[in-house]
Amino acid sequence: MISPHRHFHRLAWAASLLALVVIVFGGFVRLSHAGLSCPDWPTCYGKATWPVHDHEVDHANEAFPQRAVEVGKAWREQVHRHLAATLGLMVLGLAMLAARHRPWGRASVMAAVALIAPAIPLYMSGHYAWSAVLTVAGELILLIQALRWSNQDFSRISVLLLMVIVFQATLGLWTVSWLLKPIVVMAHLLGGLLTFSLLIWTAWRSTPARANLVTGHASKLKRLVAVGIALVTVQIALGGWTSSNYAALACGSDFPTCSGQWWPATDFEEGFVLWRGIGVDYEGGVLDGPARTAIHLSHRLFSLLVFGHLLFLALRLRRSVGVGAWGWALGLALGLQMALGISNVIYGLPLAVATAHLAGAALLLFILVTLIARLRPPREA
Repeated sequence: MISPHRHFHRLAWAASLLALVVIVFGGFVRLSHAGLSCPDWPTCYGKATWPVHDHEVDHANEAFPQRAVEVGKAWREQVHRHLAATLGLMVLGLAMLAARHRPWGRASVMAAVALIAPAIPLYMSGHYAWSAVLTVAGELILLIQALRWSNQDFSRISVLLLMVIVFQATLGLWTVSWLLKPIVVMAHLLGGLLTFSLLIWTAWRSTPARANLVTGHASKLKRLVAVGIALVTVQIALGGWTSSNYAALACGSDFPTCSGQWWPATDFEEGFVLWRGIGVDYEGGVLDGPARTAIHLSHRLFSLLVFGHLLFLALRLRRSVGVGAWGWALGLALGLQMALGISNVIYGLPLAVATAHLAGAALLLFILVTLIARLRPPREA
């Protein structure tokens, strides 16, 4: 693969780091119950920043009587939005660099941006249909170019990243307008981690001096890593579903039992209804105890499958020449993640521990995606 610019890999690594910050800070916002602290989007009580002074707070409360200003929470939500917007600009920069040698490459990327950019003020002024049409049109341009271009110069992966970022912004809009709808919150989390994973892969593959991890077991290990990524993705989705339905403490502080029982009353059918319509305020959750318990137990039990597979993978890496250190890294990250998950239950979901648990999921993905990007058999090295 050919890097399209001598600074492309540096921008990819910087974007990867910022994506991690956006994910972890977003989890902090969500877990501190600040997800609806700005009732409008992308502004916060009509401001690019947030209300701070008394007269600003009074004016905001008059303009948005449905939600009183909480300055301590509003800044978190709006700072998160600004961080995400900065990440979007960096991904746009990657797409422009990657498309520079393609016929009409930069023009097509800018045409998509020119369609998507006015969709935001149109949405703010209440023209929702036109906003949606322009956004879809811009995304279609990017999709067509991604299908036309190869990834030899990172043009395909870069425009796909830009597509994901645009959809992430849409999910952020829906998170606010649909009042923390669980399916949207879960999708927003998965989209953020997908962005992070694609950036990590791009950064490794475009780094000129990267050292491939050469081992004779590369093909088998990559298959195990791919299965691990799939399992971790499902587990993250279950974690997002648990958090967005406020089911993290459904078993109280009991571990390994749940509310003093090995199998308390559960309602899986109600717990996994993905769509409940629009207009319901999901802040604080709407499910009863058995439904939340079913969600919590699903996340807890599936973690055993993830733990078993990743532990097996870590041991295989330890026994493979050239990648033993990555086996240790995966094993330590896995142990830390399990400890954080158990601590969340035992200590009643402390904010610092819960946020670290999300960072631990990102760390596991970093290790797995790194292995996918760098593992090579001797004949390819």
